[in-house]
Amino acid sequence: MPEATAEQRLLRLSIGVTVVVSLFGVVFGLLSGSLSIVFDGVFAAIDAAMSGLALFVSRLVSRETNNRRFQFGYWHIEPMVLAFNGGTLMLLCFYAFLNAVASFLEGGRQLAFDWAIVYAVIVCVMCFGMFFYELRANRRIGSDFIRLDAQSWLMSASITSALLVAFAIAWSFKDTPYGYLTPYADPVVLALLTICLVFVPIRTVRKALQEVLLMTPPELDAQVRRVMDDIVARHGFKTYTSYAAKVGRAQFIEIHVAVPEDKRLDNVAAADAIRREIADALGGEGPQRWLTIDFTADPRWL
Repeated sequence: MPEATAEQRLLRLSIGVTVVVSLFGVVFGLLSGSLSIVFDGVFAAIDAAMSGLALFVSRLVSRETNNRRFQFGYWHIEPMVLAFNGGTLMLLCFYAFLNAVASFLEGGRQLAFDWAIVYAVIVCVMCFGMFFYELRANRRIGSDFIRLDAQSWLMSASITSALLVAFAIAWSFKDTPYGYLTPYADPVVLALLTICLVFVPIRTVRKALQEVLLMTPPELDAQVRRVMDDIVARHGFKTYTSYAAKVGRAQFIEIHVAVPEDKRLDNVAAADAIRREIADALGGEGPQRWLTIDFTADPRWL
């Protein structure tokens, strides 16, 4: 699977760059005394761990299925990891917000703005670079893991950009009558960022939970019904029932066709020809699609 190989290569690159950003955050955060920068470093460290978990799952789902205990493969693990990753990012934002409020109530923090601004410029370039690189690469790969990882880089880039603006403004106030406000720059920016960024992973978590709960995607259900309505009309069948679910990058589709008692499917080849017609009309054939089609004259099997 070339897409799986490209996905894993991107995730490995992301992990390496994230570790560098995390070290930058911890070191420069301690040097500048900035809680926002320390949060940025911790955010990057957790993101590296999440990317490592995503890489492990990506390797699992790309394996050939020969495990008697997981006969349908490892597709179900992918949405579980996505939900866990997104939920972790949301909890991290909530925790950072509480720290920002506590710092503000304590009178803010004095910063070494030179260190803070140097950090913000370097990390901003790295984060935006990784975001655009993954965004472009994922147009070909179409991976939910890469999409979430790119969102994480965008979150990191947004955090660092806001820090850069805030630090520059606060630094410009340092020797003015508004100098007493500079200690509040760090907690205020951190609080505003966490309020905004906590909503970024919500869409990913919601989509992942829908897949964990086997909720049928409306577009997939509409596609199956459109194809089967045409098949039933052209071949003179009575009716059909269909069941569909998307789990990670895998699709599971089950179709039961009611055949009139006076209509004959003379042999297995005739039934297989109709199955092939349905499969071709649905499209997307590959190892990630599980398609089951049966024919019956007994409505109790529907």
